[in-house]
Amino acid sequence: MIHFQHPAVLLLLVPVALIAWWLGKSGRPSAIAYSNTDLVRAVARARRTRWGRFLPLLRWTTAALLLAALARPYVEHRQAHVLSSGVDIMLAIDVSGSMQARDMLGSHGPMSRLDAAKEVVGRFVRDRANDRIGLVAFAGEPYLASPLTLDHDWVRQRLDALDATDTADGTAIGSALAAGVRRLDAQDAKSKIVVLLTDGQNNAGKISPAAAADAARALGVKVYAIGVGSSGEALVPVADEGGRERLVKARVDVDEASMKHVAEVTGGAFYRATDTASLRSVYAVIDRAEKTTRTVNAFTTHDERFAWLAAPGLFLLLAELGLSATRFRRIPC
Repeated sequence: MIHFQHPAVLLLLVPVALIAWWLGKSGRPSAIAYSNTDLVRAVARARRTRWGRFLPLLRWTTAALLLAALARPYVEHRQAHVLSSGVDIMLAIDVSGSMQARDMLGSHGPMSRLDAAKEVVGRFVRDRANDRIGLVAFAGEPYLASPLTLDHDWVRQRLDALDATDTADGTAIGSALAAGVRRLDAQDAKSKIVVLLTDGQNNAGKISPAAAADAARALGVKVYAIGVGSSGEALVPVADEGGRERLVKARVDVDEASMKHVAEVTGGAFYRATDTASLRSVYAVIDRAEKTTRTVNAFTTHDERFAWLAAPGLFLLLAELGLSATRFRRIPC
């Protein structure tokens, strides 16, 4: 966007426009006086004479360009170098079959627990612009969906691609937590956290949640545990022998005692979310709790545009003077 150092100079364009309009309305004075204009009507229709009428336009355009140049136009360039906040976050998302239970109420009606998690976690990733974020998905066993990275568009793509039907069923909470902690162990961040989201109990994997929590505490990793979904029975889609999907009631309860222990041991917190709104609130609380001071180095430079207006203005002035003295010369001058 173009700015002006002396914008008040542009007000002079108003009288210039009025003078040009007034002189153009009254017309130029005759070069030679005749008692009868019929004698020179053929001369007035000559092509050279018609083109000569545009010379005053060059003059007034020159004046406008030079006045605009005197207002000192410039383009402002701003650069900001934001240093990383020093927070590394591993997101551990449960993608077991029970995460397909449609008991989460969103803005457009009921939705599955996994879809609600994708929506809310996606916003959380978007708002943590200066953190390195990774993603571990787990069901019967964990797998790395995204390593720690500042490329949050990639993390969100991998998050959207999570599918509860792609992995062996089960809920390996301890193994998933250990996988996230292992990824954070090699980093030198000031703060390392795992945000663990699950709707069930640990029933798979070789590592218990308690053992994984002890390892996290030893390595300085804080764990925020989130139990998602309603308590008791929920409708879960299953495929029958013909491949058709139908909803059946299934009981899935979060092991709150185990999750609270994991959070307390590592210095984090446990939260319960039974709908999309409460899940969004949980991630907002975590977002506020893990804020750090960001260091921003800002630079502003001005790129002058004086020559962009002055050069064409001077060119038109020379063109008008040259044409007036040669091809479109008036007699007498």
